[in-house]
Amino acid sequence: MHHVLITGATGLVGGHLLNMLRRESQIESITAPTRYPLEYASGVINPHNPNLRDALAQVDTPIDTVFCCLGTTQSEAGSKSAFTYVDYDLVVESGLTGLRLGAQQMLVVSAMGANTQSPFFYNRVKGQTEAALIAQGWVKLTLARPSMLLGARRLPRLNERLLAPLFSLLPGNWKSIQAEEVAKAMLKMAKHPGTAPVTILSSSQLREMARQ
Repeated sequence: MHHVLITGATGLVGGHLLNMLRRESQIESITAPTRYPLEYASGVINPHNPNLRDALAQVDTPIDTVFCCLGTTQSEAGSKSAFTYVDYDLVVESGLTGLRLGAQQMLVVSAMGANTQSPFFYNRVKGQTEAALIAQGWVKLTLARPSMLLGARRLPRLNERLLAPLFSLLPGNWKSIQAEEVAKAMLKMAKHPGTAPVTILSSSQLREMARQ
């Protein structure tokens, strides 16, 4: 892992992950396409465009590892189609950009309950995204499925504020998880990807990896 592409670097998990990547001595380059310029981008290649797809098209440096931390909600996006654009189209495009530039490994923040057959729109789109990424034929693909994420968002989500106390009491995979723990686990997995071409990490596994 020497040349990294990260999308979603301004988000809750992505912000933590970007800071961790910047401290990794083995990493030679970090490319973080965003909609708007990063506030703190020292040492980071930051193509930006209000249309993230256009920012991705600007990436032309070699890449060996892709991290995708993109994600929104239907209420934030404003519609089902806008949600699908972020959580499906742009995630798939992140993968294609990495493959175009030689990447062998991709790690993605998905969601607990991702399932192409789910009756719930959110989980169904997440499942469809996972299926599309698997179809891209990655040498190594890691799908992280956290439960409710905890952390300080720039724009707080009402449902998370209301449900966080409940989810903190739940057992196993249902228990809420700190976004920083997800980022730590993804970074560890990138360094030691194992042998399986596709790895799915549950919320409990992410938490355990982060604390090891």
